[in-house]
This record gives sequence, C-alpha cells and structure tokens, in this order.
Amino acid sequence: MYRLAIAFALISSPVLAQVATQAGTDGQNALGTVPCAAKTGDPLQSCNAELRRRDDGTATLAVAIGNGNVRNIYFTDGVPDSSSSTSQLTYETRGDLLVIFIEPGEVYEIPKAALNTQ
Repeated sequence: MYRLAIAFALISSPVLAQVATQAGTDGQNALGTVPCAAKTGDPLQSCNAELRRRDDGTATLAVAIGNGNVRNIYFTDGVPDSSSSTSQLTYETRGDLLVIFIEPGEVYEIPKAALNTQ
C-alpha cells in the first residue's frame, strides 16, 4: 500500500508539469488530485480525485471534472476498461504514466504504480 501513496503523491507530465497529489489514504483508497482536461483544447488542470481499489484487482477512479460532474474510470488489473461515459475510452503509456482519453476531448493522467495490484 505504501507504493500507492508514493505513486499517487508525486508524478508529473513532461509537457505541462501537472502534479498528482495525495490528500489522504486508508491503505485501500486514496484522495488527491490528478491532471485532467474535460474538453477538447482545455489545458490540463488539477482535478480532485478518489481512487477506490478492491481486492479482486478492480479499481474505480472518480474525478471531479467541473460543474458538479464526476467521471468514473473503471480499471481491471491496472488497465482502464470503461468509464461512466458512453463515449470511447482509449489509453496509452508514457513511461510511468497512464494517459486516458475519453472522446471527444477528456484527458486524465494517472501514475501506473497507483493502479498496480498488490
């Protein structure tokens, strides 16, 4: 669980130097911020987020994307497989960073280590 705290606490995008932070964790769940953009053309900003991990290898990342909206991104064994949006979800790996895209223009940056199963 210590890896989750470290991974969620310090990551940066080489382009925009946005930082994910950790406000607290109970060893299973973590609160903090992740770099995100809610619309095409928006710059990345720090969005409040909660990572909820389960023992079966699944996790949910809930990200506040503004105007009271929350985007849930669902993971299985550290891989994003769906979201609360009906739009297409794709992702790519950039070093230790998982960059998630949800059409038409949402972007989320997550440290891969935060999603690793124990």
